[in-house]
Amino acid sequence: MGDIIPERRSYVAGKWVEGDEVLAVENPADETHVTDVSVTPLTEIERAVTEARDSFDRGVWADLPVRERARILGDFLDHVEASREAMIATMVAEAGQPPTFAERSQLGGGMAVARGAIELYLTMSHEESNPVPVDDLVRGRVALSIRRHEPVGVVTAITPYNGAIVMALQKIVPALIAGNSVVLRPSPLTPISSLIFGAAADAAGIPPGVLSVVVEGGSAGAELLTTHPAVDMVSFTGSSVVGRRILAQGAATVKRVALELGGKSAQIYLDDAVGKVAAGAMAVVASTAGQACVAATRMLVPEDRKAEVVEAVSAAYARITVGHPTAAGTTMGPVISGPQRDRCERFVALAVENGGKVAFGGSRPAGLDRGYYFEPTVLDLPGNDNPAAQEEIFGPVISIIGYRDIDDAVRIANDSPYGLSGQVYGADTATATAIARRLRTGAVNVNTAVFSAYAPGGGYKQSGLGRERGPDGIRAFQEVKHLVIGELR
Repeated sequence: MGDIIPERRSYVAGKWVEGDEVLAVENPADETHVTDVSVTPLTEIERAVTEARDSFDRGVWADLPVRERARILGDFLDHVEASREAMIATMVAEAGQPPTFAERSQLGGGMAVARGAIELYLTMSHEESNPVPVDDLVRGRVALSIRRHEPVGVVTAITPYNGAIVMALQKIVPALIAGNSVVLRPSPLTPISSLIFGAAADAAGIPPGVLSVVVEGGSAGAELLTTHPAVDMVSFTGSSVVGRRILAQGAATVKRVALELGGKSAQIYLDDAVGKVAAGAMAVVASTAGQACVAATRMLVPEDRKAEVVEAVSAAYARITVGHPTAAGTTMGPVISGPQRDRCERFVALAVENGGKVAFGGSRPAGLDRGYYFEPTVLDLPGNDNPAAQEEIFGPVISIIGYRDIDDAVRIANDSPYGLSGQVYGADTATATAIARRLRTGAVNVNTAVFSAYAPGGGYKQSGLGRERGPDGIRAFQEVKHLVIGELR
């Protein structure tokens, strides 16, 4: 791998800022020290907010013609892409992700979503007008009713470690093209890669205050970003526990809060699709080590074919090569940290204590003494009430559960505090689609999958509020204003 990106300081209101404290970034693949990143002082995080407020109120970005905003954002993305090799090396080093995942899913997927969001915004209508019949009036004479979609104002974007670049791009670019000013705060576990956005903003000529990138090792800065009166909206991706805290923090000033939170998604296989289980199981753990909120970690199969499925999935996982992401042949790297590996171990133990069986894996792989590795693990569970089926583990662990009939499969899939994603596989597409319509989840893939700027994603229940991507993801960063215009009489 090549060198990582050179940025080590925060970018606040058009200037690079260096604090007195540093955050040591660790490579989870071998526990080595990647680099130190300067921590943004709280006073500078607050200045990022107040400068964002000032830039928005003065209209230095929001009042630009939308085509000009689109041109500048195109230059911004071009600068990020120009650092492709360094970006890939950075994501591999700070997150332990295999290079192919960093390149295709994080950077490639993020760029496609970002450029698509700009194109989508330009095709959407942001002001509609209609004449109002005189008979509809209470008093006066109205000539026109106008419905406008305007920027929310100051947005804080808080992103997770598992998708530092793709998640940042699907927040900041839709927010910026809509005319908002943004403060980005990446996860303390993977802060380096997001600093490229400061360099890109500088190179593209985004006005000072419109985009700032701040770094911290704790949560005090994030709390300031979720409570400051000058912030109009918080967009957060992460755990449901933290999401509930952010929702409470934003309540005092009635902020708009967009949350993409945890998941415990189900993949349902009809009897004629059981032959596809190996591929579906691999998608859960390959590349991400199961660290994806949309991962379908509950596999629901016909009860009378469950033993066959457990054997097939175990055989598939036996072919996975766990190791350092840059090593030849590696197909799965580490989880992000020691505590995350401990969580995997704890839930495997809980699964067994509650009647489950470990069909494959379930522990730390032999020969990998350094790095936070956990074996790809297959759990054979007697029912959906098992802790491993109810809680998001966020690791390479899949649970296989049998169902009696279609109604039972739907019941099991919906028996969860989460509702972020889901999958249904069946040769009869109409039947599979009918099942998908019954699932209480924000997105369902039927025999396929898509990740696009034009397709919304988001959660039901404790998986979140609002949507990202698609027209709904654009509207999330806009307010609706109604103008009624009449003659002075």
